[in-house]
Amino acid sequence: MPPTAADSAAAPSGLEHYPITLFATTMGLGGFTLALRAGAESLGLGGWPWQAALALTVAVFVLVAAGYALKALRHPAAVVAEWRHPVRLAFFPTVSISLLIIATAALPLYPAVAEAAWLFGTGLQAVLALAVITGWISARAFQQGHLNPAWFIPAVGNVFVPVAGAQMGYVETSFLFFSAGMIFWMVLLTLVFNRLVFHDPMPARLQPTLVIMIAPPAVASIAWLRMTGEMDAFGHILMSLGFVFAALVAVQVPRILRLPFALSFWALSFPVAALTIASLLHHEATGTGGYLWLGAALLAVLSLLIAGLVGRTLLAMVRGEICKPE
Repeated sequence: MPPTAADSAAAPSGLEHYPITLFATTMGLGGFTLALRAGAESLGLGGWPWQAALALTVAVFVLVAAGYALKALRHPAAVVAEWRHPVRLAFFPTVSISLLIIATAALPLYPAVAEAAWLFGTGLQAVLALAVITGWISARAFQQGHLNPAWFIPAVGNVFVPVAGAQMGYVETSFLFFSAGMIFWMVLLTLVFNRLVFHDPMPARLQPTLVIMIAPPAVASIAWLRMTGEMDAFGHILMSLGFVFAALVAVQVPRILRLPFALSFWALSFPVAALTIASLLHHEATGTGGYLWLGAALLAVLSLLIAGLVGRTLLAMVRGEICKPE
């Protein structure tokens, strides 16, 4: 039976403003989990830190997904409005990417469950990426100011599919998604740089999304290593590009950290996690000691970043700063 006006009135305060961007928290926590797992052997961290982080990631994902499902039931018009929003549209694939990250992290512990989650996440990623890109090139009118690095998210999701998919034996599927992610990354990279250089600065709430530029090449290098089994010249180039973009955005970070907190600050977490994992895997594949120390340093930075984001998000929830109209 569909919800009535009385049911909507009884909904929790602010539920209609429950943002799709909350799924960025599970992407960040999941990336942190994978970074801890990458450092389990390389840095002697052991298994319990990443397993505890995995449990936290799954718990947060379930809570966030349940909240958004309730919003969809009580306020479907609000979900449609987010889908039609020129900026928030790009955040819908954070749902499928979160599932893929959880599946990848859980693979050593629960391979059957991880494969089922990966298959569902891959199918959802295909649907969402196709729908988002179709929305971009359809009859809708997007302005130059709507474009921002968050538009990379659908491409990142496609490139992430092979990270676990290749290990499970889905080689052709992995190359298909990798190819789609790479071509849209290159197209969007050109568009985003054009927007950043020749148009007005992005609003303060979107400034943290600049860090997302690190993610596509960093994740692509991890995916390439999983698909080919070696860190060849192309994989090395991809990882190096991750550091190039890290250098570009690093000079912006002090200014970004002075901005008022918003959920978009979680955009800082997953890219740093991806670069951490790429560094540690590069060390394992090549034995280059410098990347071990670099990965360790990045993991320390990521740990502090996650702790700060979790604390600031909890404080924002207590103050009622999350589920409110913008």
